[in-house]
Amino acid sequence: MSGRIWTVPNQITLLRLGFLPGFLILIFYERYGWALGVLLLAGLSDGIDGLLARRLNQKSELGAYLDPIADKLMLSSSFIILAFKHKIAWWLTILILSRDVLMLMVAAVILLISGYRPFPPSIYGKLTTTFQILLVFTVVAAAAFHAPWLAAVNHLLIYVVTGFTVLSGFHYSFVIARRLHAA
Repeated sequence: MSGRIWTVPNQITLLRLGFLPGFLILIFYERYGWALGVLLLAGLSDGIDGLLARRLNQKSELGAYLDPIADKLMLSSSFIILAFKHKIAWWLTILILSRDVLMLMVAAVILLISGYRPFPPSIYGKLTTTFQILLVFTVVAAAAFHAPWLAAVNHLLIYVVTGFTVLSGFHYSFVIARRLHAA
């Protein structure tokens, strides 16, 4: 992994972070159609930066940290603003944020105490993120287009996101405990 900072993928990730305030403002003022457009741009930029990092051989240490941070900031902020606007339940938002904060705290403590660094994402964590993104997208789309079928999709996705959030949290805890015990 390269030590380069100003790679094209990193610049795209920074651009994605720049979309965040606009997205939040659009949701706050209930401009859901425009917010959906910004969300689509953010999603496209997320895919493009990863593709370019691999194709141009521009993977960097900064990008390895910056990309998931950008994803988490977008998701966490989305859940908070959508809960404030009564589009997503607070209990789900609190569950998701609590899991993320607990994982971050555990990782920081383990890093400080034992120096153990690798915290690779699991398939359950990736699926959790995928379903969370899908839920945010469909909630904003439902608010923009008032399509009744999207309400049914959102209802189902709430259960899927809840299940994967809990499952991935327990799986992460189990895997980290096992690795630390083996070390």
